Amino acid sequence: MPESVPVRCPACRRECLYTAPCYPCACGTPIAPRLDHHAAPTAVAHRAWEEEWITVRCPSCGRHDQWPRPELGCACGAVLRIPVTAAAEGAAGEAGAGAAETATTPGAAGTGAEDAGTECVEARETGETGPPTEDAEAAPADTGPCPDTPPPSRVPFRPIAIRTARDAVTATALYLRWLGHQDIRRADQRPTSGIGLAARGLLAHVDPSVHPASLRDVECLWLTAMTDSADCVYFSLAGYTADARARADSLAVPLFVLDLTGTPQPVNAAAERLDAPGA
Repeated sequence: MPESVPVRCPACRRECLYTAPCYPCACGTPIAPRLDHHAAPTAVAHRAWEEEWITVRCPSCGRHDQWPRPELGCACGAVLRIPVTAAAEGAAGEAGAGAAETATTPGAAGTGAEDAGTECVEARETGETGPPTEDAEAAPADTGPCPDTPPPSRVPFRPIAIRTARDAVTATALYLRWLGHQDIRRADQRPTSGIGLAARGLLAHVDPSVHPASLRDVECLWLTAMTDSADCVYFSLAGYTADARARADSLAVPLFVLDLTGTPQPVNAAAERLDAPGA
């Protein structure tokens, strides 16, 4: 059973219960990092690659693997880093260091990240590997009908760990599909920052940078969506500024924080309604 610890946000003093996510080891055993019940969580202000990962040992086979450091998105917009015990804190191994040198960090999204993310979603669902053809890129992601609302009963969302900007786009696309939008594609209008995704009647903004989304970012998304007569939703890795939160609440724009497990965490009432079962 994953362990849970009470977490008090140092910014707003709100308290909630955090449950450590489980990941399957190569041997099949579900494992989770051991949380430190005595240390206080810290707010994430700046991200560094070497601080995003911890080494966790499988109790069954003894294998050491790299897992995302536990994080929680508070309703106030802060991203909290959950402390783990010294045994789970292990230094990154050579494999993790090599990945850090070759991978694109979440704050350095490449120009092709949005294409690669949506292609990755298609490959996961169709079982295809390798680059798509030009015809495949021109075709819509799904030709079937798109439901106006998500199904009343949802299967549990299956996230993917976020290590790069491409992973952030893929995790967002998977989540939007889980909500019931089956025609995910790149947005027609490229945003000034971040990555735009679109579905029928919906515009989503993915911000993989290391800086909290600003009021201007939220307003630009809302205005673009209004122009297209669509709803909108914002996904950020680093959270939101206080004025961005306030403006999103007044405009009813759902705000989500992407934790490193790939699970979007709602941070305002509009996002909670969207994420609620049977919404």
